[in-house]
Parts: sequence; structure tokens; C-alpha cells
Amino acid sequence: MFTLAEVASLSDIQPTYRILKPWWDVFMDYLAVVMLMVAIFAGTMQLTKDQVVCLPVLQSTVNSKVQPDTSGKADFTTVETTTGQGEEASMRTVSFESAPTVTPAVFLSGATSSQYQSTESGQEQKKEQKDSSGRKTNLDFQQYVFINQMCYHLALPWYSKYFPYLVLIHTIILIVSSNFWFKYPKTCSKIEHFVSILGKCFESPWTTKALSETACEDSEENKQRLTGAQSLPKYVSTSSDEGSPSASTPMITKSGFKFSADKPMIEIPSVTILDKKDGEQAKALFEKVRKFRAHVEDSDLIYKLYVGQTVIKTVKFIFILCYTANFVNTISFEHICNPKVEHLIGYTQFECTHNMAYMLKKLLISYISLICVYGFICLYTLFWLVRIPLKEYSFEKVREESSFSDIPDVKNDFAFLLHMVDQYDQLYSKRFGVFLSEVSENKLRGISLNHEWTYEKLRQHVSRNAQDKQELHLFMLSGVPDAVFDLTDLDVLKLELIPEAKITAKISQMTNLQELHLYHCPAKVEQTAFSFLRDHLRCLHVKFTDVAEIPAWVYLLKTLRELYLIGNLNSENNKMIGLESLRELRHLKILHVKSNLTKIPPNITDVAPHLTKLVIHNDGTKLVVLNSLKKMTNVAELELQNCELERIPHAIFSLSNLQELDLKSNSIRTIEEIISFQHLKRLTCLKLWHNKIVSIPSSITHIKNLESLYLSNNKLETLPAAVFSLQKLRCLDVSFNSIAVIPVEIGLLQNLQHFHITGNKVDVLPKQLFKCVKLRTLSLGQNCITSIPDKVSQLLQLTYLELKGNCLDRLPVTLGQCQLLRKSGLVVEDHLFDALPSEVKEVLNQDTSIPFANGI
Repeated sequence: MFTLAEVASLSDIQPTYRILKPWWDVFMDYLAVVMLMVAIFAGTMQLTKDQVVCLPVLQSTVNSKVQPDTSGKADFTTVETTTGQGEEASMRTVSFESAPTVTPAVFLSGATSSQYQSTESGQEQKKEQKDSSGRKTNLDFQQYVFINQMCYHLALPWYSKYFPYLVLIHTIILIVSSNFWFKYPKTCSKIEHFVSILGKCFESPWTTKALSETACEDSEENKQRLTGAQSLPKYVSTSSDEGSPSASTPMITKSGFKFSADKPMIEIPSVTILDKKDGEQAKALFEKVRKFRAHVEDSDLIYKLYVGQTVIKTVKFIFILCYTANFVNTISFEHICNPKVEHLIGYTQFECTHNMAYMLKKLLISYISLICVYGFICLYTLFWLVRIPLKEYSFEKVREESSFSDIPDVKNDFAFLLHMVDQYDQLYSKRFGVFLSEVSENKLRGISLNHEWTYEKLRQHVSRNAQDKQELHLFMLSGVPDAVFDLTDLDVLKLELIPEAKITAKISQMTNLQELHLYHCPAKVEQTAFSFLRDHLRCLHVKFTDVAEIPAWVYLLKTLRELYLIGNLNSENNKMIGLESLRELRHLKILHVKSNLTKIPPNITDVAPHLTKLVIHNDGTKLVVLNSLKKMTNVAELELQNCELERIPHAIFSLSNLQELDLKSNSIRTIEEIISFQHLKRLTCLKLWHNKIVSIPSSITHIKNLESLYLSNNKLETLPAAVFSLQKLRCLDVSFNSIAVIPVEIGLLQNLQHFHITGNKVDVLPKQLFKCVKLRTLSLGQNCITSIPDKVSQLLQLTYLELKGNCLDRLPVTLGQCQLLRKSGLVVEDHLFDALPSEVKEVLNQDTSIPFANGI
């Protein structure tokens, strides 16, 4: 027996996929149920009532059928024959009055004699005429049962016996064929997932909100079109909320802005309130739809399986119709049976009746009618499958009816499933399309983002940077929260890894904002926001992977002072470097490019007359062509770092206004060209650190105005006396070389304030070093120094002294006479400091308000 729960579970299977069953599948399911009922009804009746009744055909009857009618008339008499067991059987006999009665030869059980027949025949004839009853066949009950069973199998057509079972088998095959695509493992999982997502999309509060806002937008647009909006502030929006959005379309083209006066800014009221939980569920649905589309759209297995099962049903219908039509006439009530058991029964031929013939024939006709209807529906299904391209689905109508004009068309199994859903209700695909739209997803992200990032939370993330400016760094968000633009006192805004960043007109409230960082963030701006940035922004940092990520409006910030570009500018995809519009940045003073350039782009020289500082940081790519540097006559600071330079470029010697040159991290081995720096009268700072320089030429004396010289991390072994002839030198850094001796000429540098010789091989400090009474920073760490002269007390302005990593036994007591030196500025081993007298330690531990400098 089946329990109620088991039966209920069977009924739940069908409603699960009902949205994928078009009307013809539903109709065929009902037809299959009716055919199944026909099979069950016919089978039940056949099990309970199906039988044949057979009577022997008497010899007199056979003879009378072939003898001529001599008298011209015949008397037809119906005879009932009653067996000894009381069983009655009806049969037709024909007797003629003019013909003598012929007694059939009946083999009786026991002894049979002709005498007995002759004596009894007269009595039998008299009794027949007297009682008008049938003739006795002298067959007992078992013989009739035997004949009935044999004739059931011999005389009855096979179709009459197996009709219910054939109908049952055919119906089961048709039912399986109709629902096989729901059960096949490779399609079942996709279908189940699709139905689950579709139901959630249909019931999601975000769907209602998105479609309601679309209706609201349409009504507002119609209202504005009819009444006009001259009183509302006009703006130009370059965002993707209007028109057809495209990720590759720049927000501001190089040809400038197109102002629009017929579309004012309208605050669309929120029709429904989307709480945080609903927002998270909607975001999860967007992700599920995206992954499901990627998983299903690349194959057409579901479509092929549905076509295949439809073809199988059609072929099955044709087969059933062909062979069933031939057996309609074979089902009859009367049948002639020749069992060939005359030695057992005594008769050779029997006439049988099939009591189920009439009912089976009616059921068969009904079954044929159902099969014909079923077949016509199968043919219609095939026509539908080939009439339109079901492996392509267009959301054109949905795009026209909604503001989500970016809903993409889909293909293969994804398209086929949507076509099937449309047969159930087109509202499903319309609501489902909302979750295929990036515009819709961006709107949802914006709502969720504003719920999460409130003004109070953003205020907690504001910090002060090294320049004592208020800074806000937003990292990996779905967009820019609206509350950001309420931080009116913000100085620096950093946006990193925010692909859908949008700067609205509310940024005009941030009157203190002067610095903006866009790290992998192709931000889009509205016209009012751009006008504000153009007038107020002074510093812009852009980090990118491809030039296309640089927002086009960057090239139109005419008041920009500093521009930092970090990214790949030398790949095959970026041969046409998008810096040609830098010429519009007429107030640009500082250009910082960190890339992999092989030459300085000519486009940079377009802004050369305005530049005062140019920084190029390569990633190790050799910078070959440098002739364009000659055009940068106003450049005061030049940095060419990590450019694989082997010599000082000659183009630099033409920069008459150059004040600071930094050639850090190159491959420079010799600097004989340094004599040409004598023409650069304003050069005060030369940084040649992190190279492979072996020696310093004596021609360095010609750089009379040099104030800072950085030669750290090279391969120097000596310091020539020419270095100490630079009387204006205030900072000398020769750290991490192989210098063993500090020349006594160092005493000539009376203006020296910072001296760094850390990481060398110095073992003795010359007394002349302490004649540089203006020294504020002295780095002597990681050498071989064994003692510090007491004359260190002459360095009254010393604020930083590094001695750690030497071979010192003690520190001079005279350190206490260095009035500005404190413990925080004394870098030395703890045991050496502890060995100092207590009064010296007290002096060094005193607080001071005078800051120290390390000179770097």
C-alpha cells in the first residue's frame, strides 16, 4: 500500500517544473493520463470478464447449408441444448421438413453401437418436434471448459488479448518521452537551478522596486516632455543611467561636452524601501544569474534533448497509428475455431463468441482518437521548434519597456529555457531580465552601498596624512557612497579598485578637495562635477593597467598642477598612447610617469614649456631615446629612475634651468660627462645613488653651486679631494660603498650639515671632520671605527649621530656638550649608552623642542 506522504511527493514533482511546460506539453500530459485510464479500464475488464464461449458446429447444420431446397420452403428452428451438468449454450440449427433427419455420429463415452443410435433416433426426433428444444451434444462441462480455453488462444486475434497491455506500454513510453529532459542528469541540474533562480527573481523585492522606478521614470519623463522644466537646474550627465551604457565608452569625449537642456536632474522617489537583507539577497541573485549564464549559455544539450524526445513521440505516434488501424476490424464478436482435438471431443469445428469484443472495439476507437490528437500536437511542437530560432533570445521588448537598455541577448540553452518560460507567462522573462542588466545591478549596489556607508561610518575612516591633510581612502567598493560628498572638509580623496565609481554634482560641496587618487578606478563624472574639478583640483593620481582606464576627462582639467600616471604605456595595445591631450593641461607643473617606456613620448613634450618637474620611473626597461628632453627648458627637477642608463644622457646638459637631477637605480659606471654640468648654473642637487660608479672625476669641482651630492650604494673606494672643493656643499651621502679613509680635506666643507658614510670600511675619524661645526646629521654606522674623538663636542648643532655597528669600547664623555643631541637622535648600542656617566645621560635624556633632521 502507498502512504499519503508518498503519493503527495509524487504530485509535487510536476508543479516544480510547470513554468517550463508549454500548453502542448500540458495537454499531452492529460492525453497520456486518459490513455493510461483506458489501458487500466480495459485491463481490469479483461481480467474479470474476458472469455469466449464455444459450441460445436453440428453435422446436420453443415449439411443443410449445402443441400438444395427441394420443397421450396424451410423451417428455421432455434434449438437449445442442455448438457447433463445444466450448462446452456445457444446455437443455430436449420431443419428442412422434406428432408430426413440425419443423426450425427456422436462418440459417447463407454460402448457405442449403431443399434442404440437407431432405436434412439426416432425417440429423439419425436422429442425435438414435441419440445422444440436444442440437440444434445453429449459434451460434459470439462470438455466445454477445455474447448473454451483452447479457442481463446487459437481463434481469438492476439490484439484482442493484449490490447490493454499494449496501450499501457505505449502510454508509459510517451510519458517518459515527455518528461525525460526533466530527469536526465546533465539537464536536470541546469533546469532545477534555472527554475529556482527564476522563482527567486520573480519574487524578489528588488524586481518590484526596479520596475516601479522604471515606471516612475517614464511618468516623470512624459510629464517633463509635456510641461517643460525651465525652472529646474539643467545639467549634463555622462553616466550610464541614461541611454545605452557601455563600459568602453568614455564619459567625456575629446571633442568636449554636449550640453543638454531637455533632461533636467530629477530625484526619483523611492517607491519601495529595500532593507539590508533584501539588498543582500538581490546581490546574491545577480551573482547566481551571472554564473548560471556562463555555465548554460555555452551548450545546447537541453534544446537537442527536447527536440529528440519530440521526434521520438512523433515517430511513436505514427507507428501506433499505422499498426492499430489494421486491427480495428479484427476485433469481432463471432469466431470460428478448429482446435484439431476431434479424438477428444468428437467435433472438428466450433463457433465461439467473445463477450468483450464490443467494449474492446469502442475502447480501441477511443484510443485511436486520442493518439491522433496526441500526434497532431507533436507535429505542432516540431513546427514550433523549427519555426523560430529557439537558440537565440532577444530582450528587445523588455529593453523598450524599461530603462534597462543594456539587457543582453542570450543564446543556446539559456535562450531555449527563456522561450519555454514565455509559453507559460512572459512576465517571468521580463522580471528575470532585470537581473541581467548591469544598470540594474549598479542601482542595487548604490542603494546597498548608501545603506552601509553612512556619513558617520565614513567620518571614522578619515585620517591625517604626512602632510597633515584630511584623507579618505575607499578600497574595493561597488561605487562611491553619496555620503562621501558630505565630507566638506576633506582634502584628499583616494578611490581604489572601484570599477563603477561615479562622481556626482554633490562633489561641489567639497570646497577643500584639491587632491584626488584614482587607482584602477575609471571614474565617471557629471557635467557639474567636472566643472568643479576643473576649477578646484590641483593634484591627480591615476593608476591603471591599460591606457583605456584613464578617464577622458582627465585631459581637460586645465587648472591641474600635478599629474601622476602609474601603469603600462608601452604594450602593443597602447602604441597610440593616450597622452596626446596633455597639451590642454596648460597649468601642469609636475608630471610623474611610472611605467615601462623605451622613449619619452613626444606627447609629453607638448606640455614641456609648462613643466617644472618631470619624473620617469621605469620598471627596468631601458630608456633609449632622450632627445626630446631638450625641449623641456623650464624643467627644474628631473628624475630618471630604474631606466637602465649606462651614462649620463647628453640631452640633460641642455636643461639650463635644471636644479635637481636624480638618476637613481640605473647602470651608470662612469660619470666623466659630469664636466658638462658646469653649464647648468642652477644645479644644486645631484643624486647618482644606487648605480655602479667606481670613481668620482676631479671635474666635479666645476659644479660650483652644488649643495647636495648623493653617491650612496655605488662601488667607490676613495673620495677625491675635488669633492671637498665644493664650498656650498651642505649634504654629502656616500653610504654603502667601500671607502676606507675620510680625507682630511673634509674640514674645508664649512657649510656641510649632513654627512652620511654608513656601511663603509672607515676605521679612523680625522680631527678635521669636527671642524664642520654646522653638522646636524652625522651617520657613521656599520664601519670599523674604534674610537670617537673628544672633539665631537665642537659639533654644537648636532641632532643626529649614528654609531651603531662599529668597534667602539666607549663613548666620549664630551657628547654631553652637544647641546642639541638627545638620546632619540643617538643611534648606538645600549651597553655603550649605559656606560656613560649619569650626568651625561641626564643631559641626553632631556626633552627638547628643536626637531632633528636626518638629511635624507
